[in-house]
Amino acid sequence: MQTVKSLFIFSPSPLYNFLINTKYPFSSAVFSSLAQTSKAANPALFHYLLKSLKFSETQAFTISNRFSHIKSTEKPQSVHYFLKNLGLSNSHIQSAIHGAPQILFANVDKCLKPKVKLFQDLGLVGYDLGKFISKNSTLLTASLDKKLSPRVEILKRLLLNDENNKDLVKVLTRCNWIISKNPKSRLLSNVAFLESCGIVGSQLSMLLRRQPRLFIMQESALRDLVSQVLNMGFSVNSRMLVYALYTVSCMSHETFGKKIEILKKFGFSEYECTEMFRKQPGLLRSSEKKLKLGLDFFINTIKFKREVLVYRPTCLMLSMEERVIPRYKVLEIMKLKKLLKKQPSFINVLNLTEEEFVQKFIASFPDDAEELLVAYRSHTLDSYSEEKS
Repeated sequence: MQTVKSLFIFSPSPLYNFLINTKYPFSSAVFSSLAQTSKAANPALFHYLLKSLKFSETQAFTISNRFSHIKSTEKPQSVHYFLKNLGLSNSHIQSAIHGAPQILFANVDKCLKPKVKLFQDLGLVGYDLGKFISKNSTLLTASLDKKLSPRVEILKRLLLNDENNKDLVKVLTRCNWIISKNPKSRLLSNVAFLESCGIVGSQLSMLLRRQPRLFIMQESALRDLVSQVLNMGFSVNSRMLVYALYTVSCMSHETFGKKIEILKKFGFSEYECTEMFRKQPGLLRSSEKKLKLGLDFFINTIKFKREVLVYRPTCLMLSMEERVIPRYKVLEIMKLKKLLKKQPSFINVLNLTEEEFVQKFIASFPDDAEELLVAYRSHTLDSYSEEKS
């Protein structure tokens, strides 16, 4: 040990230079490990994490120093074997411990087994169980009786038609801190508030699936979001309220404002922007790029009046690449060839299913079908962008 210490005190020494520069196995990597070990407050745990669990030196050093007061590796070994026997891969075990290092010192029989059984009862086995635990190891630190089981039962009640618990598992994965950190009272309080707004049954279930964080945020923040939506003309008990709430919860107030500004730059008034949002709340979940492209195409290329888009904002949510531009190209060719006696309403054309469109505007013109089909299938968003540039 004195030799090792001398390396730190008198470096760089001839022996130090030899160890660092030589190509033999006992080189800088070994020296680094010796240095970490000498500094580790819990050398036994450091070595176990490094050798048995294959953590990097830095990770092993950080975890071992965090639990410097625990000298025995008996519990970490027990937890390791338990997780391994469940079928977890080494990478799953590493991720689980990295997320919640304290599980290394949990009692396997009293603490871990009952919680794992709860997950298994949800249908998680084998690789799926390993993947779930690796991402949600903080759940293993929560009380089974006070937190895990009660909250799982609440979520089960809210998630209608979730026979295989797949949605429940997704909710737990997206917001595992719903279970491990936040009080049950907040979850119940937010559920009660949303139900008082008329968001019940399948709508409540949909909201939990898509935006579970709404259910555990501060109730004051949730009330602010609902107020924002109500101020834009939605009413309590309206079936569109839940979709508007989902939209405003998906982005910051600043981002929401930017998208309203995009509409205004294309000539829409404040009232018209609000009307479009009321008719189709999902419109503002579209990216800024998609919004600009759609508005430019419908107003400047197709020459739609703004009132048309206010009345039918859904047009702006359709795929420009797969539906809008290809169908426009087909109609343009038909117009040039004078294949139609009367030019159809483009909105009605957009509402047709794929099969209906192909039958009515391509298959019905066998002499020109090949050219029309090529225009319909080969046009891409990139080519449209090139034409506009």
